[in-house]
Amino acid sequence: MNLASRGRSLPLMAAGVLCAALGLFPAAEAGAAVPASVPHAGADAAHPVQNPSAVVASSAADSDPVFTAPVSTSQCRKQIARGCYSPLQYRTAYDLDPLYRQGITGRGRTIVIADSYGSPTIQHDLDVFDHQWGLPNTMVDVVKWGDVPKFDPKNADMTGWAGETTLDVEAAHAVAPGARIVLVETAVSETEGDVGVPEMMSAINHLVDQGTGDVVSMSWATSEAEFPGFSQGDYTALTSQRYAFVNAARHGVTLTASSGDGGGDAKRLDAAWPAGDPLVTAIGGTELHLNDQGKRTAPDSAWSGSGGERSKVFARPSYQDSVRKVVGAHRGTPDISMAASTDGAMWMYSSFDPANVGWTADGAGTSEASPLFAAVVALADQAAGHRLGQIDDDLYRLQGHAHSGLVDVTTGRTGTAGFPATRGYDQATGLGTVDAAVLVHALAHRS
Repeated sequence: MNLASRGRSLPLMAAGVLCAALGLFPAAEAGAAVPASVPHAGADAAHPVQNPSAVVASSAADSDPVFTAPVSTSQCRKQIARGCYSPLQYRTAYDLDPLYRQGITGRGRTIVIADSYGSPTIQHDLDVFDHQWGLPNTMVDVVKWGDVPKFDPKNADMTGWAGETTLDVEAAHAVAPGARIVLVETAVSETEGDVGVPEMMSAINHLVDQGTGDVVSMSWATSEAEFPGFSQGDYTALTSQRYAFVNAARHGVTLTASSGDGGGDAKRLDAAWPAGDPLVTAIGGTELHLNDQGKRTAPDSAWSGSGGERSKVFARPSYQDSVRKVVGAHRGTPDISMAASTDGAMWMYSSFDPANVGWTADGAGTSEASPLFAAVVALADQAAGHRLGQIDDDLYRLQGHAHSGLVDVTTGRTGTAGFPATRGYDQATGLGTVDAAVLVHALAHRS
């Protein structure tokens, strides 16, 4: 999944991230409701529990340091010259508390996360993450697909995927703390083109057939152009892999995927896949501007690195007919966006690398955005009482309507060759970002 061109090579996120697996704290029932506030160690939930004097475990010269404990956003800006946010700040920013007070936490719903290799410490790390922020513990159900090799912390490919896994699990759980999480680990690293894709597709297809999962998040991407035959106009190598998506649509399973971290290219017909597939909801990236309490100091802006292109393989789907003036005759991405910027990333905890155990907030790209939105879908599934399936029809139907929960993003752009954020749909942030308390009920047809 080379997202160097699309967004990265390895998973879409920054290579120095985190992951987990043992179980330090007793696991609560996965479906337990989350209280309106989630105090931890006697702290006020409105003020995230962060240590302003936390020691930076790695060198101060390191651009992506590892902390012994999270610090506040204001302290983060002083120490590493960028923002960092807790899941409690995200709760405020995305208006999640009204849903939690209604008992809508994702309970009874399952989020599937697909990553190569996984992380050997994912359960332990999630437990530490939950304990820090006062979130309910949940057990991560790990499915190994194929002969997954033993984890080697000196293998950059494996640590990259372990970091991706950590991000995916912790981000999804932060937004839908009552949802079950199933992590499927494939044995072949998804890199670029069709390498590793067959394993991803067969794993997802298997879980769909088993009835496991209401929404699947894929924080990986590859350029359409990297599939064999693309330059000759033969797209069979790509289209033959989408059987799992067709099966998911048939079973009412929602699919989300990161739009890539390459910044977009307005001059090319070459979208990131699977985000560019019409059966997948493509998730782009925004930059949040929050204070220590999670209140916005400015409206969200397009993240400069967020990917967004038009597909050469897929024609414009009918749900994008309303934005044909923007995307033309081709499938355009993204559809919607959430937090992805390196300036304002979510704190994550990992211990898969013995040399870098602790907390980081070094920017995860659209790898963060996909599981965040997948979790919003899980909340909507619970509110509806059933799977919502392919949701793009509903998202585009809601555009421009009052009380849609879609929040237009009109500032920022996706790089010099990309797209500006404008009023209405654009290929910087799609339909915009979300007010979850409103969007969840709109998607569940309970607005």
